[in-house]
Amino acid sequence: MTSIIKKTAAVFTLVSLLFVSAVTNAQAAKMDSMKHDSGVAVSSVGVQGYDLVSYRNSEKPLRGNGNHIAEHHGITYQFVNEENKEKFAKNPHKYLPAYGGYCAYGVAVGKKFVGDPDVWKIVDSKLYLNLDNKIQGIWNKDISGNIQKAESKWVQIKNKKASDL
Repeated sequence: MTSIIKKTAAVFTLVSLLFVSAVTNAQAAKMDSMKHDSGVAVSSVGVQGYDLVSYRNSEKPLRGNGNHIAEHHGITYQFVNEENKEKFAKNPHKYLPAYGGYCAYGVAVGKKFVGDPDVWKIVDSKLYLNLDNKIQGIWNKDISGNIQKAESKWVQIKNKKASDL
């Protein structure tokens, strides 16, 4: 009888190890599929769910919804209506924020901070986000100079993790 119990315990241990291994491998595969381009600010959806087209055709940016979504380079963007979704789909680069949605001033100083979608400015047809109102105040003192610095720095930091900067 002891032999049967030992064999049963050994089989149970082996099956448990195989199950744990399969679950671990499945979780690793899921994590790999969730990786994003390091040049884009990561959130559950692009620009924290704000409708990128609304920055140009409304007084203030509006939150999109799950009824009107478009995907671009693995990032899901939400829109308030089908018309805005179609405008984005026809020309996404017209609407995407500079520096993948990272704070424009942060990029100018070589850092990556996720920009606040409510702290924004369109300059020369490009959407720029900033970390907060205080940082935007600093950025506003020399917008063209800060854009120049950011363009230069972005080439260097685009593919680096924010935590490495």
